[in-house]
Amino acid sequence: MNRGLAVIGKGGLADLVTRELSALCRIVCLSDFKGGVQEDVDFALVLHDAWHPSVHQEAEELFRKEAIPWLRGFVAFGEGVIGPLVRPDLSGCTQCADTRRLLAGRDRKETWMLQQRLKTGANSRDAWSSSTGLSQMAHLIVKETMDVLQGNTSRLEERVFFMDMKTLRSTSHCFLPDPLCPFCSYMPEDTPARARISLQSSPKISSKSYRSRSLEELAGFLVKDYLDYKTGFLNGKMVDLMSPFADVSVNLPMFDHDEATAGRTHSYAESELTAIMEGLERYCGMAPRGKRPVVNDSYRNLAEHALHPATVGLYAKEQYERPHFPFKPFHPDEPIDWVWGYSFERQNPILIPQQLAYYSSSCGQGFIYETSNGCALGGSLEEAIFYGIMEVVERDSFLLTWYAELPLPRLDPYSAGDMELELMIQRLQTVAGFDVYLYNATMENGIPSVWAMAKNMKSKGINLICAAGAHPDPVRAAKSAVHELSGMTLTLDGKFEENREQYRQMLYDPSLVTGMEDHSMLYSLPEAEDRLQFLLEENRPLRAFQEEFDRVPMHSDLTDDLKDALQAFHRLNLDVIVVDQTTPELQRNELYCVKVLIPGMLPMTFGQHLTRVIGLDRVLKVPALLGYVKQPLLLNQLNPHPHPFP
Repeated sequence: MNRGLAVIGKGGLADLVTRELSALCRIVCLSDFKGGVQEDVDFALVLHDAWHPSVHQEAEELFRKEAIPWLRGFVAFGEGVIGPLVRPDLSGCTQCADTRRLLAGRDRKETWMLQQRLKTGANSRDAWSSSTGLSQMAHLIVKETMDVLQGNTSRLEERVFFMDMKTLRSTSHCFLPDPLCPFCSYMPEDTPARARISLQSSPKISSKSYRSRSLEELAGFLVKDYLDYKTGFLNGKMVDLMSPFADVSVNLPMFDHDEATAGRTHSYAESELTAIMEGLERYCGMAPRGKRPVVNDSYRNLAEHALHPATVGLYAKEQYERPHFPFKPFHPDEPIDWVWGYSFERQNPILIPQQLAYYSSSCGQGFIYETSNGCALGGSLEEAIFYGIMEVVERDSFLLTWYAELPLPRLDPYSAGDMELELMIQRLQTVAGFDVYLYNATMENGIPSVWAMAKNMKSKGINLICAAGAHPDPVRAAKSAVHELSGMTLTLDGKFEENREQYRQMLYDPSLVTGMEDHSMLYSLPEAEDRLQFLLEENRPLRAFQEEFDRVPMHSDLTDDLKDALQAFHRLNLDVIVVDQTTPELQRNELYCVKVLIPGMLPMTFGQHLTRVIGLDRVLKVPALLGYVKQPLLLNQLNPHPHPFP
């Protein structure tokens, strides 16, 4: 074979590989990159008996410039590492692999600090670099090298081998290219053209489904591509055996914390897939990773093509003036970062403040804190937009009910004629000891919304749990809300009893309600039940689903359901704005993630100090429009207590 191979590095591993390959191809041996690499090199190996992260960065820069594919092998912390195979014209390099590995590790901060120290000086040999272990690594590296040189498929495309240098046990782990990698990734600019949306057909998988792709299809790649304890985008899962339904959580590792996302269905396998999709959605909503924002300017200069932040609700003047309040008032002359979204009302792209489009973008420096409200993932762009709208509707109806203390009609779940819903409610009663109450929380947009409440029948444990759901099919809305209830019925009793006094203090001092969990735990107290009497009032007649909801429209294409929802808001002169948050990690499997903003709708907030209703007049007008009160409310008539959304 007349193929040129460069071996860069020194030590036992480099010597063993060079010896085995010397009779099979032309080899150029180099100890470092100072002299460059010869032009006739077809492939390169970078081999060391210890971890040299700065050398791998040098290799990335040089080999990408010279268009040379390469492979690395080294030993770190008693573990042999081989890969990935890096091709200069593709994303997915050693730095991506190291980023995923670092984030997936338990000691990520300590590992990062060590990595920085090793860039300025490293050991020449790891303590576990035994001759037996190095020999096994060399055998694997030679096999991969010959496959590449002979044009065969490599086992290290977007994969890394890890070998225990003591036991020689080897495992292979996939990783996803990092879209922010400075070596191998390119992020296109965020432009109006890339924000434009033209709705396409999105056929449903069946007449009874509201999805464009089945879980069976998604199961073919969700676990394989996204869940791996060693280098995974998601690095772990936990099955909750206490929950009345099948509850599975997966972990999204971030540098400074872990994000747990849950899936709740009637099957642990389906819940795992749902949790993975929730993790992908959470990741996409945090920061721009699919398009690079390029607009930084004041609203006054951009007003013709931009959304005014006041239309989505700001904090009151008194909130901004509080000592140590983490946000400052919006000023139209102050430059801020913007991203492009698409306005269905204008039928044109529109600029959105980045901190509204991505909920980690403010980081305490902006004018508000945005949550994941309106973020949704789908098997098509249309599906993602549809479910983003449903989430906005769900949270808006819940908050409007709470702030205006609307005495919603109570629903008879057995009138729906749905056996699954009946069995779900009976299971919560039998297994968890909770009664379930359902209420029609549909607002003026007409999209069915359900407020669900679970009331403990036992003498101990959390007392009340609230949740919500929204869907064109009110039965599906009810099931969604009941699933949310189930995740908290048995799992939080211990925490509640342990911190009961802390929650009691929140009851009398709402300023202590600062985090998401505080809201639901506060209403675990029996003493807090009085605040929900506007719903719990006894002797209220039960209403049948058929009385409260119109017949569900039947479409074979999900895009038609989406158009129905868009039309409902168009009739109310409410815009629907979509920001495409899809990242390369999702694009590889034709998944989509969006953020939906509907200016005027109430945004979900957590922390009593971050309540946002200023500028959102619907909370004052809709109760009268729906006949709950005779005239519009005043701000001082709104419910002052923290909401109970979980």
